[in-house]
Amino acid sequence: MAIYHCSIKIISRGKGKSAVAAAAYRAGQTITNEYDGITHNYTRKGGVVHTEILLPYNAPAEYANRAILWNAVEKIEKAKNSQLAREIELALPVELTREQNISLVREYVNQHFVSAGMCADFAIHDTGGGNPHAHIMLTMRPFAQGGAWGAKQKKDYILNPQGNKIYDPKKRQYKCKSIPATDWNEQTKAEEWRQAWADCVNFILEKQNHAERIDHRSYERQGIEQIPTVHLGVAAFQMEKRGIATERGNMNREIEVTNQRLRQLKVRISKLQNWLKDEMENTEPLTLADIISNILSRREQTGKSDRYQAIGNLKAAAKMLNFLQQNQIMDMAGLDGQFKSMIGEQIDIRDKLKPIDRRLKTLTEHIGQADIYLKYKEKKALTVSEQTLFTAANTYLKGVMNGKTTLPTKAWKAEYAELTDKRKILNQRYVALKDKVREAEQIRKSVYSILRQEQREQQTHRAQDMEL
Repeated sequence: MAIYHCSIKIISRGKGKSAVAAAAYRAGQTITNEYDGITHNYTRKGGVVHTEILLPYNAPAEYANRAILWNAVEKIEKAKNSQLAREIELALPVELTREQNISLVREYVNQHFVSAGMCADFAIHDTGGGNPHAHIMLTMRPFAQGGAWGAKQKKDYILNPQGNKIYDPKKRQYKCKSIPATDWNEQTKAEEWRQAWADCVNFILEKQNHAERIDHRSYERQGIEQIPTVHLGVAAFQMEKRGIATERGNMNREIEVTNQRLRQLKVRISKLQNWLKDEMENTEPLTLADIISNILSRREQTGKSDRYQAIGNLKAAAKMLNFLQQNQIMDMAGLDGQFKSMIGEQIDIRDKLKPIDRRLKTLTEHIGQADIYLKYKEKKALTVSEQTLFTAANTYLKGVMNGKTTLPTKAWKAEYAELTDKRKILNQRYVALKDKVREAEQIRKSVYSILRQEQREQQTHRAQDMEL
């Protein structure tokens, strides 16, 4: 069924990325980057079923050529940390045909990006595995008169109350501030583009008489009591397709099981809440622990068999009552809320681990390339393979150094050690929470079991009384 996925990210030279390399990969083509002389060959990449470039009215016609367009971007951006392009990745609805999806993406891109003055290069990937998606690369610099690249931002002088420019003697220039030439980087744009994609998809689904709909909002914003799964990504998706379990795949399977339990328990909660409400209206206010304790005591006094009366299960009953008392759980809603709070803490830790893992991966690459650079820097005679490694390391480090001349290897290693320790602590907490969630889930099941049995017995007694 149709799913919502719309990620927005920046392709930056400061992170060692290249707009030419990104375009070549997404289009499955060979393009040489004139900025660094590297040729990127991705002609063997499979699954590229459509590529297209859309230009605003004031862009040079030759930019319809992918190599010319992105080399022009690389040329105009001089800084070593320049933002080269914006990429939007979209999941395409499987209910639509390939032609319909191509038309859908084209209309979305024209309406929201090309009309605003951006050049758009989009590619649709579909390996036939049920995960069709689109990559949209967008230019980040507007066009000036005559089709030349315009400035990303403009300087605006800061004026004093009398309306005069203010001179800064330290910098030996007038004070000014930078004003973006466009609103493309405003935070509200991301929400606007994400919602627009959902609207476009839902419009075409309705037009083609499909019942499915997508929503750009999170489950929390929609008021849906469900834990969202994580996006697999191309690599993990292909591994899962071949039967190879991945960390993200395992996480999604755990989330799916939890969501299924939440859906089942939601139905039971509704029934039990109504019954508990009737029972508590006729008695003094009791906590859930008091109710469970009274039920177990009553069954023991009447001689009714119960699995919590067995000596081996007394500990389980005590653990259940202690859990309810320690967490001050008054009713079923409180029990359910406590369980979801624990799961929420798990998700919060997982979200904290994500940027740490990304940074550790980046630092590993930084340190590895620095080690290669330093290893071959002083060596007089290099073999062809050593020279290739040295050149690649030198190019990579230039992209991340931002003009600095001293390698901060020591700082990188210190940060790596610090993040590794932080990750270890978070991961230990995550594992401990998994055990607590498992225990809480078992306790919740036990509470439901006792209350359902009590509910059935009460209903049976009422039916018997009515017959009499």
